[in-house]
Amino acid sequence: MKMPCWYYEKKDLRNTPSVKEGIDFDTERRYRKEGARFIMECGTAMGLGHNTMATGIVYFHRFYMFHSFRTFPRYVTACCCLLLAGKVEETPKKVKDIIKTAKGLLSEQKFLSFGDDPKEEVMTLERILLQTIKFDLQVDHPYGFLVKYAKCFKGDSTKLQKMVQMAWNFVNDSLSTTVCLQWEPEIIAVALIHLASKLSKFTVTDWTGKQPNHLRWWDMFVADVTMEILEDICHQVLDLYQQANNNAPTPDSPPQLPPSKASPPMKRAHLASPATKPEPTLVTPVKMGDDKLDSGAPIPKIISTDNLHYPYSAPYPPMYSHPPPYGSTAPPLPGAIPSASSTYPPSLFQQSSSAVPQHYTPSALPLGHPPAHASTYYQGPPGRQPYYPPPT
Repeated sequence: MKMPCWYYEKKDLRNTPSVKEGIDFDTERRYRKEGARFIMECGTAMGLGHNTMATGIVYFHRFYMFHSFRTFPRYVTACCCLLLAGKVEETPKKVKDIIKTAKGLLSEQKFLSFGDDPKEEVMTLERILLQTIKFDLQVDHPYGFLVKYAKCFKGDSTKLQKMVQMAWNFVNDSLSTTVCLQWEPEIIAVALIHLASKLSKFTVTDWTGKQPNHLRWWDMFVADVTMEILEDICHQVLDLYQQANNNAPTPDSPPQLPPSKASPPMKRAHLASPATKPEPTLVTPVKMGDDKLDSGAPIPKIISTDNLHYPYSAPYPPMYSHPPPYGSTAPPLPGAIPSASSTYPPSLFQQSSSAVPQHYTPSALPLGHPPAHASTYYQGPPGRQPYYPPPT
């Protein structure tokens, strides 16, 4: 069975089954954000790790590239994705516990979408979810790449840990967008480290394994990543904060029928792939100017992160961010910044005894190119060049 491509062009994201059934693009984005936030809230209440919650959110986003929000209520789907993610990440939770937690978080009106037998609804939808994602269960996330890259940075340990924490929060918030449907986790990690370094005023000028041909620090991890790509990812994440600062009331959704009573019935749900990908379009270059942003002004689509004023004071309270457990902190960077690791309870994070690698090259980096099964599971959209050094 051929695995689907999980990376889409922006035109595909505006031509989803939900859009075809009359849901406008902004409303669909809100539904995706609400579903992702609900998975985070539900998972945090149940003590699940950030990888489990992130995997469930990626399943959620992929599911609605094949199905409509009109047919499958987002909160039922979110519980189903969290159930499956718990099994995949070896942190399983019982269906009744997930439903009990969801009932405590949702209003009575929203919980109506679970029907008369919530357990049956979630378990039945799990089979549809598995068919939709073609049993492609393994998902990589930017968290591991973020910590790995940061271990190679040199500089003030306090400022570095502050930057890593900010980037970690950005990764949390990026799950409420569709960047996981557009770019590989390595690229997302690079972009959000870049954004955090600009906002925290920590410029990476030296790193372990630096070579003369490395113009920027990420050149030794990913190849040919343009600044336009990084800026686009940053804009999509920053848009979340613009929406969070918008005081306009958000219209609530009418109660939806349970999936088993929706039309078409769940057992006859259409599992066809999205429309064929169009030819890639040229990306308008982002000009890095001298724009200065006021913290209360709306964030424009094209900005300069060189002089961006971060509107949230340290230690970066989660106005929108839904951080992982363990006190909303990123893991320490053992070896790279030993002084910062003392700020974390040792019982929560296992300290590595291995030294930071002294030399990285694209050819020797095991995560610098697609895994052996990439030809089957990890294809990029037509026209996109792979952003990894070629395997040797």
